[in-house]
Amino acid sequence: MRIAEILRNKGTAVTTVPPQTTVRELLTVLAQHNIGAVVVSPDGAAIAGIVSERDVVRHLPTHGAQLLDRPVTDIMTAKVRTCAPTEDVSSLRDVMTEHRIRHMPVVESDRLIGIVSIGDVVKSEITELAAEREHLVEYLQGNY
Repeated sequence: MRIAEILRNKGTAVTTVPPQTTVRELLTVLAQHNIGAVVVSPDGAAIAGIVSERDVVRHLPTHGAQLLDRPVTDIMTAKVRTCAPTEDVSSLRDVMTEHRIRHMPVVESDRLIGIVSIGDVVKSEITELAAEREHLVEYLQGNY
């Protein structure tokens, strides 16, 4: 299965915030959309970084409550790993697992076209395994 199939099923909407967004505003956006990460983008298409709940938690002990008024650029990951819609889901799973990445922006022609979470990847693989199992059972029962 390809990443494009996941995007067809879940949609291509990506929540982004501009670089000047404060961490406090970020937390509001994450809560409003019930998501764990957003892409930091000046225009909704180019990627300046990615920032997650985990980034906030990791920086709170060092900066305390003052962190809430700092821009997301202070805590975001600026070197963002991305994938293409043509990539295979299983290879993306391996990359996400190896590098402990929970959210991967999907890019085509240098433009943000979607985002895939590790949950999306696991769900797609479970669906694929269930379909394969069903075909094998039908084959073994002679219903092919």
